[in-house]
Amino acid sequence: MTTPHQAVARIIDTTQPQTLLVCGVLAEEAGRHWQLHNKHSHLTTLTETSLKDAFPLPEIQDLALVTDVLEHLPRAQGEILLGQLRNYGTHQIAVVVKPDHGWSFTDFIALGFRRQAELESDGEPSTLYTYNIDTYNHKRAWNNPDNWANPEMWGKAWW
Repeated sequence: MTTPHQAVARIIDTTQPQTLLVCGVLAEEAGRHWQLHNKHSHLTTLTETSLKDAFPLPEIQDLALVTDVLEHLPRAQGEILLGQLRNYGTHQIAVVVKPDHGWSFTDFIALGFRRQAELESDGEPSTLYTYNIDTYNHKRAWNNPDNWANPEMWGKAWW
């Protein structure tokens, strides 16, 4: 079984972000390692105490990693953190959370996340959830001028 550290490292390696936001011990450790080997990357670190003043972010982030944080925040503040990361245009978000700390599968689905993997470290289970803005809202076949009542009006009139 994959450990959280391996999963986070794989996500960073796959994504190859130029801008990386980290929040949490494991995320910060992986982000610093990434920055050492990629001098042109930009690392933004959020702490539990800096969350209120962090948004809006100075730039859109390619990847945000959140580990070891949601378990320690009040539920509403955790939802705000994930929602703001998503709503301020972060391209991809990866969250590692322990299942017995008040966060469930449906909580993440409601925020637009997908369950990617079940992880384990030192006998303690955790789950990896991801959000990708490019695949979140899939293109619908019906949303084109051929399926509208007046296709000749597509793009001409806005109400």
